[in-house]
Amino acid sequence: MSGNRRKTAAALAATAAISLLASACTGQSSSGAHDDASKETTITFWHGWSAPNEVKGIQATVDAFEKAHPNIHVKVVGNMTDDKINQALRAGGSKAPDVVSSFTTNNVGKFCSSKAFVDLNSFLKKDGIEADKTFPKAMNEYTQFNGVRCTLPLLGDAYGLYYNKDAFKAAGIDSPPKTWSELAADAKKLTKTKGDSYEQLGFMPNYHGYESTTEHYLGGWSPTYFDGNGKSNIAKDPAFASMLTTQKKLVDDLGGYAKLEKFRTTFGDEWGAKHPFHTGQVAMQLDGEWRLGMAEDTKPKFEIGVAPMPVADDEADTYGRGYLTGTIAGIAATSAKQNAAWELVKFMTTDTDAVVDFANAIHNVPSTLAALKSPKLKYDPRFKTFLDIAANPQSTTTPPSVNGGAYLVSLQNLGFDIEKGKQKDIKAGLEKTAEEIDAAIAQAK
Repeated sequence: MSGNRRKTAAALAATAAISLLASACTGQSSSGAHDDASKETTITFWHGWSAPNEVKGIQATVDAFEKAHPNIHVKVVGNMTDDKINQALRAGGSKAPDVVSSFTTNNVGKFCSSKAFVDLNSFLKKDGIEADKTFPKAMNEYTQFNGVRCTLPLLGDAYGLYYNKDAFKAAGIDSPPKTWSELAADAKKLTKTKGDSYEQLGFMPNYHGYESTTEHYLGGWSPTYFDGNGKSNIAKDPAFASMLTTQKKLVDDLGGYAKLEKFRTTFGDEWGAKHPFHTGQVAMQLDGEWRLGMAEDTKPKFEIGVAPMPVADDEADTYGRGYLTGTIAGIAATSAKQNAAWELVKFMTTDTDAVVDFANAIHNVPSTLAALKSPKLKYDPRFKTFLDIAANPQSTTTPPSVNGGAYLVSLQNLGFDIEKGKQKDIKAGLEKTAEEIDAAIAQAK
């Protein structure tokens, strides 16, 4: 996602930092919504972007806002992590931010339940904005928790399948796979062994294969992570066992965990020119919309194809959907200028031209339904795959939780054990992991 790219493990690790934030901010009142947004004022906006084009893009958005609201001046501070946000909100005072954006959607449950960010429902109602008609379904879901909407989506990420068209042609494959069975068959056809390694691997199924995480894979199923009582549902919903079984079979069919891991150690950095998809070491890659520009920048020696990720075999009719996440924006509960802060949040997240211009600047997916259809969007024709995934009402995300993404860490750890053969009983593993998740959530409340 351009500047908000980050390894999933790092994003999940940020959850721990927000634990402190929760204890520090619980019970904080929303007392800052009494300022007059029509008066001369200055607000502070913290964001996490750091690359030059991204900083330029968000500044252009702020400039457009200030032009439309000449009385509201915005002090912009970039390259802010959730750790720094946590520290500032705990300290409060005039140096704390009024508006905050974060790349960690997994922490929305914590932001909302701890009252670190204010509930935006009253602001939306006041301005007649209907969230479910403004934002794509999955984005609408990951910006709220237990009826509290403390964030709004600010551009998004959609995950799809990148494939080497030249390798496909050489292997006699006419089109990208639509189901996981087809993915497995194509991966085998595309794999060329070389001694005890690979000349070309059709697909790297191992969970350490960059974006190949349990939650991203589950975008091809219809998982229900929690039941109506907020208890972990992973041992009861067959989607989880099905995905874990499917992934493990592909690992075994392509040579086994040890052989694949040995090959993976030859890969370049995820964000560098020597990424295994760029170099042709891997013929198919699960990745986000940002990969297209990054891959083309390396001038690959093959034609790149883009398609939705395959779906579960028994859900073939849902092909075209995918997994969504993105950046979020909210108002700090410590802010004494919440009405002015709302004007900025509203502009950045709901003004169609503002969303489109920012999406064009940093090549992320627009986060409103209107922006997704805007004729002002500029993109490579292949990028439309990600726009369609974002607009698809069947696309999924991971639900917020009171302790952030801790439940995803537990599930991913189970996945690691299964793929390497340490946990052979998937059902038992899911049951134990569900208990672990429930215990952690109970402790966090």
